Amino acid sequence: MTYDEFIKSLAAEQPPSRLSDELKALWYDGKENWETSHNIAQDIADRNGSWIHAYLHRKEGDLFNARYWYSKAGKSEPAGMSLKEEWEALVKNFIRLA
Repeated sequence: MTYDEFIKSLAAEQPPSRLSDELKALWYDGKENWETSHNIAQDIADRNGSWIHAYLHRKEGDLFNARYWYSKAGKSEPAGMSLKEEWEALVKNFIRLA
């Protein structure tokens, strides 16, 4: 799947069945369904899940919690990066890994 295909899939009611859990979490966030995205991300018990979890808490405005999850992911809080830019970077990263 390409980034453009992922973006086009956001027009559907359900995510493509072949998406990884990381991309499913980001797909739901792209659909403005923070709760479902968060539920998926917190069940991914590795650094990838922690990175998505950090982004989601940053988006929520809970920076204390976001910083904790960035630390668990081994990532720094993105300086000067908008939420949209971080979401795009996450999606592209996990497409590349798929």
